[in-house]
Amino acid sequence: MIRRLVAFVLVLAVAAALFVVLWPQQLDLQRTWPVAQLVSFRGAAAAVAGALAVVLFVVGIAARPLRSIAASLGVLLLVFGAVSIGVAAARGLGRDDFVEALPTDLTVVVWNTEGGAPGADVIAALAVEEGAEIVSLPETGADVATAVAEAMGAAGLPMTVKTVEYPTVGGSTPTSLLIAGGLGEYTVAVADDGSAVETTPLMPSVVATPVSGTGPTIVAAHPVAPTTAQMDPWEAGLRYLADACTDGNVIMAGDFNATLDHMAGLGTAGGALGRCRDVGVTTANAGLGTWPTDLPPLLGTPIDHVLATRSWMPTGYKVVTDRDEAGSDHRPVVAQLTMTGA
Repeated sequence: MIRRLVAFVLVLAVAAALFVVLWPQQLDLQRTWPVAQLVSFRGAAAAVAGALAVVLFVVGIAARPLRSIAASLGVLLLVFGAVSIGVAAARGLGRDDFVEALPTDLTVVVWNTEGGAPGADVIAALAVEEGAEIVSLPETGADVATAVAEAMGAAGLPMTVKTVEYPTVGGSTPTSLLIAGGLGEYTVAVADDGSAVETTPLMPSVVATPVSGTGPTIVAAHPVAPTTAQMDPWEAGLRYLADACTDGNVIMAGDFNATLDHMAGLGTAGGALGRCRDVGVTTANAGLGTWPTDLPPLLGTPIDHVLATRSWMPTGYKVVTDRDEAGSDHRPVVAQLTMTGA
C-alpha cells in the first residue's frame, strides 16, 4: 500500500513538473529560474524525453516490480515530447520562400557575431548577398561594424553605422546597427556627457530614430542572457523592448535571449513584445533554433528574432544554416518586410 502511494505521488510530481516546463506561462513562470532555461529548448527536451521513455520501458520489462511506475513515467515523457514537438511545429519548422521584393521593401539581417568572430568580410558577404538595408549586429564593436559598412559600400550598398556600448559595465559587449543610406539620417539618443542613453540593462541595444521623423524606428536588440544572477535585468530588458514598441512604426531585430515562451505576457494587440509581431511566427519559422550552432536547428533555441509593428508585413524569413562554421555560436536570420502604411 505504501509503495503504491509513493509511486502515485512520484508520478503526480513528475506530471506536474513536466506541465510547468511544457507551458510555464499558464502559471506565469516563463521568466523565472530555472523554468525559463528549461523551456528554451523544446526540440532538445522532446528528444531527451523520448530517450528517457525508452529507458524506462526497458527497465519496466527487465524489473517486474518497477513495471507499473516505469510505464507510467514513460507514457508521461512520451506525451511531454509529443506536445513539445507539436508546439514547435505549430510555430514553424522552416519555410524560406520569399515573395518577390518591391522597391519599398526592407531586408533585415541579424547576426550575433560573438565579438565579430566571423570577420568583417564574411559578415558583409552575407549582408550583400541578401541586399540588406538593416543589419543588426549584437556583440559587435564599432571597428568590425565599420569594416562591414565599408565592404558593403564598396559593393554598392552604402550604410551608416550606429554602435552603443557600456564601457563601465563589466562583461558588457557592444551592439552595432547598420542602416542603408537610402533610408535617410538616423540618430541615437545621447546623455549630457555624450554617452549613449542606457537602454537594456547590462547589455546595450541600439535605438535609432529617423531625424526627419519619417521612417521606422529601428532597434538592434540585445538584452542580457538569463543566467542565474541576471534574471531581473534580463526581464527588465525584455520589458524595455516591449515599451519601445507600444505604437508607431518600429522594426526590432537582434538577439533577444528569449523565445516566444519567455515573451508571453509582454505583448499587446497581438504582438510578441508590445505591438511588435514576431516575423518568424508569421512566416512559419519560429520553431527553428538559432543558438547554439553546435546543435541542429530543430534542437536549438530560437532566440534571434525580427519583430515589427503592423506598418510592416513579413514577405520572407529564413534562419541561415550554411554559416555554422563561420565562428559565431549564433545563426543569422534574414527577414523581408513590405510596408503596409498601417
